[in-house]
Amino acid sequence: MTDLDVSRDHRTAREVLEWSRAGLDPAMRTAVDRLPDSMRAIAGYHFGWWDEHGRPTGADAGKAIRPALVLLGAQAVGGAAHAALPAAVAVELTHNFSLLHDDVMDGDKTRRHRPTAWHVFGVNPAILAGDALLTLALDVLAGSGHPKAQQAIRVLSAAVQRLLDGQSADLAFEERDDVRLAECVRMAECKTGALLGAACALGALFGGGRADQLEHLRSFGEKVGLAFQFVDDLLGIWGDPAVTGKPVYSDLRNRKKSLPVVAALTSGTPAARELDALYHSEQPLDQVQLARAAELIETSGARAWSQGRADDLLARAREHLRAAGPSERAARELDAVARLATRRDR
Repeated sequence: MTDLDVSRDHRTAREVLEWSRAGLDPAMRTAVDRLPDSMRAIAGYHFGWWDEHGRPTGADAGKAIRPALVLLGAQAVGGAAHAALPAAVAVELTHNFSLLHDDVMDGDKTRRHRPTAWHVFGVNPAILAGDALLTLALDVLAGSGHPKAQQAIRVLSAAVQRLLDGQSADLAFEERDDVRLAECVRMAECKTGALLGAACALGALFGGGRADQLEHLRSFGEKVGLAFQFVDDLLGIWGDPAVTGKPVYSDLRNRKKSLPVVAALTSGTPAARELDALYHSEQPLDQVQLARAAELIETSGARAWSQGRADDLLARAREHLRAAGPSERAARELDAVARLATRRDR
């Protein structure tokens, strides 16, 4: 038994995430230490372990929601959390591969309240560092010694393919004027839901769960992931910069066709027509126009619709969680993490 498997009862979601982070970090550092020095320097900066000169920092490393889902998924099916640690590391590495690339594609200059890796080290080195993290994730699974390692690699690889498909659609939407809401939802299912679903499935796999438990936990994670994206898109418009680490109206400034934006644009309301004109203006939107765009999205009903969809998805996720027949404690903690991930003020 390890420290990962020794914990007190009645933990809050934040305590669960702290527990997950405490078990994850040493294993993450061990894995990243295997990277070439050039890639290791960028990865360590991105994870908040050190600054651009390699000096240790106490920067925010993120909430580690996905690895927490892996560890809890293993416990949910009666397994030990420490047995699923390689899968948790692999999922976190994969998630951060996607963040490194996402920051480049979106041109975001800040993440977690500090300059993004590409802004510090350059676009091409940041892309290569992301590639290195994905390769390392698969290597961690392959070297885990777990009897289900080969299946785990297939589960993670399939999730990455869906993630890339979603990211490709997201980029394509920027060039299109005819994005349908169903397309946008499918994009979010792939871009965000796939990896959270894989996290839960990998936990069940490494915990020795049955095939039906694995599928129900995967569905739980996918529904939570889509709900998370709905909330994240709301935060991309109305989020507090002190919480999100990004400027207010960030997604509107970049004219992203996020879920609430597409819902507003396709609403057939007068607000939709005015928003469409703003989104297709040739000049960058100033602060007054950004505030007006946000107001139009709310007036169209898209903000309330997005919040309602997130709530509905969380309810459906809980149905899959119950169907998996998890241990009582793991079920309670998985539900708590899901609620935290879909909170409007996270």
